[in-house]
Amino acid sequence: MRQTASIISTYTADVSGVCSALFELGGMTVMHDASGCNSTYNTHDEPRWYDTDSLVFLSGLSELEAVMGDDEKFIGDVAEAARELHPAFIALAGTPIPMVIGTDFAALAALIQQRTGIPTFGFATNGMHSYLSGASQAFATLAERLVQEPRERRKELSVNLLGVTPLDFSVGPMVGSLRRRLEAEGIAVASCWAMGDSLENICRAGEATVNLVVSWCGLAAARVLRRRFGTPYVVGAPVGEAFTHVLAEEIRAAARDGQDRLPLTKRPPAGPGDLTLIAESVTGGSLAAAMALEQGKRVRLVCPLETEDGFLLPGDVRARDEVELEPLFKEAGGIIADPLYRPLCPPEVPFYELPHEAFSGRIYRRDIQDFIDHIPFFEEKRKRS
Repeated sequence: MRQTASIISTYTADVSGVCSALFELGGMTVMHDASGCNSTYNTHDEPRWYDTDSLVFLSGLSELEAVMGDDEKFIGDVAEAARELHPAFIALAGTPIPMVIGTDFAALAALIQQRTGIPTFGFATNGMHSYLSGASQAFATLAERLVQEPRERRKELSVNLLGVTPLDFSVGPMVGSLRRRLEAEGIAVASCWAMGDSLENICRAGEATVNLVVSWCGLAAARVLRRRFGTPYVVGAPVGEAFTHVLAEEIRAAARDGQDRLPLTKRPPAGPGDLTLIAESVTGGSLAAAMALEQGKRVRLVCPLETEDGFLLPGDVRARDEVELEPLFKEAGGIIADPLYRPLCPPEVPFYELPHEAFSGRIYRRDIQDFIDHIPFFEEKRKRS
């Protein structure tokens, strides 16, 4: 059957994407749900939960409130918590039940903001889309509502890193590697959306020279910042030394002429018989480009998540369910994917593990590799066939 997952896992949902994007910024995020979404988020989707304080709550939506459409209890509870906790902002995130009853999150956000005086955002997430959709909405809203008009641009070449969440980069050294690779190229990091940085820095993102979209969920924010401040954006993650150099040249070119750029597509196209990489389109496309430059590998990207048509090359595939994936695996020369994809893969095809926090959660967290700093695979200890 189409759009089912009888063997493999599913990706983190959009409501968790909102929570993940905003987790470190001093706001209060409320999932509007009866119960369950919070435990899924904090046990599977949020590796920072036990080590970092954050105001993430569940509304405790009751059956009677859902049937009668009583929103006053929700509004009152959120407003009371905000008066006690003084968050920098309030975010409301939807789940399947509010979707079914047609909850108007924009209206709820307006009422709560009027009552509390605190900037409040409503996201009509519903658990039917991936984490990229929710994080994208959250980052775009920050760019629209909280980023301030710049008094002046930074004098040095600088970028905002857009789309940094632990769902794609985990909680290991990768975020530090993103910064270090760019700084080695003489490019300062003005802000990081949104790990290891402050809301104050993010609010000053309009001062940066260029926006660097390192995963798809940062693209909508880049487009908002371009519209508001004219800041060009470049799409790609600084994976490996050679591709980072290509990316840095594109950032410099964008700073000179103000044009957006898509260097992650600067790789040879691939197809059946080549390596197949299952990944988010920006991190995966950047990794494929780096492997082509440094290892001479042709890599076919298979994207099971939201993306843009222009991010994929001829031969790449958008495949979202098991029915579409199995034939691709049978014709692959090797498969690079999260270990939970292994049951779909033919035993005779070499399998290279690339754990993805948004797919297998904490199961393989200790095995997540810093592919920003060191391009993995093709070492015997990594291969499972």
